[in-house]
Amino acid sequence: MARALYIHWPFCLKKCPYCDFNSHVRAQVDMAQWQAALLADMRHEARLAGGEPLESVFFGGGTPSLMPPALVAALLAEAERLWGFAPDVEITLEANPSSVEAGNFAALAQVGINRVSLGLQALDDATLHFLGRLHDVKEGLAALDLAQRHFARVSFDLIYARPGQTAEMWEAELRRALAFGTGHLSLYQLTIEPNTRFATDVRQGAFEPLADDPAADIFALTGELTEAAGLPAYEISNHARPGEESRHNLAYWRYRDYAGIGPGAHGRRAGLATQRHRKPENFLQAVARNGHGLAEERPLATREQATEALLMALRLREGVDLQALTERFGIARGELIEHERLAFLESLGLAWRQGDRIGVTAQGRPVLDAALGELVPATLAIA
Repeated sequence: MARALYIHWPFCLKKCPYCDFNSHVRAQVDMAQWQAALLADMRHEARLAGGEPLESVFFGGGTPSLMPPALVAALLAEAERLWGFAPDVEITLEANPSSVEAGNFAALAQVGINRVSLGLQALDDATLHFLGRLHDVKEGLAALDLAQRHFARVSFDLIYARPGQTAEMWEAELRRALAFGTGHLSLYQLTIEPNTRFATDVRQGAFEPLADDPAADIFALTGELTEAAGLPAYEISNHARPGEESRHNLAYWRYRDYAGIGPGAHGRRAGLATQRHRKPENFLQAVARNGHGLAEERPLATREQATEALLMALRLREGVDLQALTERFGIARGELIEHERLAFLESLGLAWRQGDRIGVTAQGRPVLDAALGELVPATLAIA
C-alpha cells in the first residue's frame, strides 16, 4: 500500500538550461481546471493504492511554489480524507526563492506544508545568471530566512562542479551554505542532460563541462565538509542531520510503494509501474476522458522489481539488507549480487559488507554507476 504521495505541478516561469524535468512554461494556467483535474486523478489513484495513512506528501515540479495556497490546501484536504495522515506526516513543497513565491510561505505553512525544499542552486550572482535562474543571491537568502521562520524543516539545493569551478571556490561556497543552519542540503553535480539547452551549448562549444578529475575532487570535498558539519551524506547527493532525512525520498530509495499524480508523475503500486501523461494539455484531456491522467500501468516482473530495489538502495549510505530482499522477492541471495565482484570491490575499499547488509563506501560513491554494474548481475532483470 502507498504510504507516500507525490503531486506534480508542471509549470515554471522559465525553463532552466540544465533542467530535463517535466516542466513547462505557459502564459496562463486555469487554476480551477487544474484543481478539478488533480483531485480527480488523486481519487482514482486512492481507489487503487489506498489503505494506510500517508507518511509523506511531496509537491514537486516544475515550480510548486507558484501554486495558490488555496489549491495546495484543497489537495492536502482531499489526500487526508482519502488516505489519512500519519501523526508526524512530512509535507514538502519545492520552492523557488523569488520574492513573489516567498511571499506565500506564511500561507503555505498555515495550510499544512511543514517542510520546504528551496532551489537556491548557487551563492553568487554570476553563476545564477549562467544557470538561468530568475533570482539573485540577495533575493535567495531573503527567501531562505523567510522559509526558516515559517517551516519546521528547510532544505536547499546547490549545484557544484560548474565550468571553471575550483575546489577552493566550492569550499568557500559550501562553508557559507552550512553556516545557514538548515538540517538538510541537496548538493548536485552539474550534469549535461540530453535535450537541454546546456547540451546544445556544449555541442556548439559555448562552454566546457568541468573535467572528471576535478569534479571527483569536489565531490570528495563535499562529503568531508558536510560530515564534519554534522550533515553526513545519507544518499549520494543528499546530506542531513540525523533525523532530518527526507522521508519521502527515502520511500523511493527503500523501494516502497508510492502514489504519483499530476503530469508525468511516476508511481509504484503493488508490482505495477504507473506513469501519467507528461504534457499538461494531454493530462487534462485524459482526465476529462477517463477520470484520471494515467498513460501507462506496466506490470513489473519480480526480477525487475528486485533490480530496481537494489539500484535504489545502493545509493544510500545504509546500503541494503540482502536477506530482506530475498524474503521480499523470493530470489536466492546468490542471484541478487555478484559476490565475487563484491569481494573485489571490498578489497579496493569501494564496497562494504556487514552480515546481511552491503553497501557502497564513500570512496565508491564517485564511481557508483560502475560499482552497480559490477554488483548487480545482468541476468537479474531477465524475467
